[in-house]
Amino acid sequence: MSKLVVISGGANNIGKGIAFGFLNEGWNVAIIDNNIEALKKIKEPNLFKFFGDVSNEDDIKKFYNELKIKYKRLDVIINNAAIGGFKNFFELTLNDWKKVIDVNLTGYFLMVKYGAPLMLDCPGKGSIINISSTRAIMSEPGNEAYSSSKAGILGLTHALANSLGPNIRVNAISPGWILHENEQVSEIEHKQHLVGRAGYIQDIFNLVLFLSENKSEFITGQNFVIDGGMTKKMTYI
Repeated sequence: MSKLVVISGGANNIGKGIAFGFLNEGWNVAIIDNNIEALKKIKEPNLFKFFGDVSNEDDIKKFYNELKIKYKRLDVIINNAAIGGFKNFFELTLNDWKKVIDVNLTGYFLMVKYGAPLMLDCPGKGSIINISSTRAIMSEPGNEAYSSSKAGILGLTHALANSLGPNIRVNAISPGWILHENEQVSEIEHKQHLVGRAGYIQDIFNLVLFLSENKSEFITGQNFVIDGGMTKKMTYI
C-alpha cells in the first residue's frame, strides 16, 4: 500500500505545491484547510480534501478518524497551515495574538497529538515536518505574533523529536522569501539573494521529500533554513 502524507494548509501556495509534489511521487495525499473556495478549485481526484480548522480540536479528530478508516495508516505529517496577523504592535489586541498562536502553533500541536498514534500503528518509522519561517530568527516591525508563533514551532520541533523518537523523526524547515503561485518579483529583488534568485515552492518540496524518506533517517530535531542565504547577509542602510 502507498504511504500516506497529510498536509495542513494544503489548498494554497506552499502547502498545495507540497501536496501535488507528493502526488507526482506516487504517495497518497490528504490535506486539511479552512479555505473552502480554494479546496473546491482543486479537482485532483486522487487528493483527499478535508474542510477544517487546525486550531479546532474536534476538526482534527474528525480528520484523522476519516483517514484511519480510508487509509488505515499515516507515514508523514507536514504542518504548514499559518496566518500572518502582521499589525502595529500598539494596535495588536489579545484576540489578534491568540488567533495567530492558535493557528500557527497550537494547530501544529493538535495535528501531531492526534496524528502520531495512527503513525505509530504503522509498519516502519514516521516523519513529521514543521514549516516555520526565517521570521523565527529575524523580524520586522509588526511581526510580534507571527514571529513568536514561528519561533515556538522550533521549540516544539526539538521537544517532539525527544518525545516521539526513535519511531518518529521531527524536523523543521524555515523558508525565506518563497514565491507563491503566480507571484512575480523584480530582478533587483531576485538579485538581493546570495544565490541570485528568490525561492520557489519546489525548493521547499525537495527538502520535504528528503526528510520524509529513509535517506534522512539519522536526522531529527533540526531546523533547516531555505532562504537563498538572506539570513547570512549583512545589510546596512
